[in-house]
Amino acid sequence: MQPLPPLPKKRRSSEERCALCGCRLRRSTNYARASVEGRSGATKHHFVAERFFGRSANRRGEQRERLFAICPWGVEGKSALFCYECHEELLHNPVFTPSDIVRFADLVRLRGLDEDEKPATREKLAGRIQLLHDVIAAGLLAMSLAERQ
Repeated sequence: MQPLPPLPKKRRSSEERCALCGCRLRRSTNYARASVEGRSGATKHHFVAERFFGRSANRRGEQRERLFAICPWGVEGKSALFCYECHEELLHNPVFTPSDIVRFADLVRLRGLDEDEKPATREKLAGRIQLLHDVIAAGLLAMSLAERQ
């Protein structure tokens, strides 16, 4: 896989900005409300879900089985700030069309990550998560290179 082009230079400002769209983030009690202030509310998002490491904000103190012993991407526990829209409506709700699912399921089968019955371990699930990340990374690279030509 080719290396990604360099990231755009970061803005020098003391203002908090969304890591995706770059909007100025607001901190108020109006988070998620149907207003400019609510839609630009600051929120933290982990790059790799905490549940993959046996942790959950919803079940504090309860330890679950880790999906990954070591973070494959080296960013365990790391996060960024996003606006409500990018965090809740974009990152948490990706769009997969039926044909996208068929193509991804084909890749899952080709990699031997499919299951007839759920096994005792979750190694294949971890493999499917890594595969989905690889698919996204390959698509981002291809589109980024195409946009720059």
